[in-house]
Amino acid sequence: MAGRLFEDWTVGDRVVHEIRRTVTETDNLLFTTMTHNPQPLHLDVEAAKASEFGQLLVVGTFTFSLMVGLSVGDTTLGTLIANLGYDKLVMPRPVFIGDTMRAETEVVGLRESGSRPTAGIVTFRHELFNQRGDIACQCLRTALVHRRSP
Repeated sequence: MAGRLFEDWTVGDRVVHEIRRTVTETDNLLFTTMTHNPQPLHLDVEAAKASEFGQLLVVGTFTFSLMVGLSVGDTTLGTLIANLGYDKLVMPRPVFIGDTMRAETEVVGLRESGSRPTAGIVTFRHELFNQRGDIACQCLRTALVHRRSP
């Protein structure tokens, strides 16, 4: 179990996730087509060249999913009961094919579950950075996690 139990977290804890991921054209193409997103900026090189970005943009839902995925091993792997929600999702910079992404997480909230005495609620702020240190994505994730057995 790599993730932490509720009692193992403190507000202000910060995790710099070691796993990094370079985004490939295949990642973008597969995710875009799997989710039926026909936006030309993700699929059409000529349309993307004519845009203000001048190149294909990686689909935002992949960017978001990658950010959360990079965090799981250090946060909730084996301890998660359910993700309760995502909030305040922002993408201040685009992600391009070839960008190498890394994630950081901070605990911004902790509370006991009112309905489950064996669980607690942790609110994480996830941030995704490119190889230049620019933030590409950020959100709050609220997770219901196991507590230590009494």
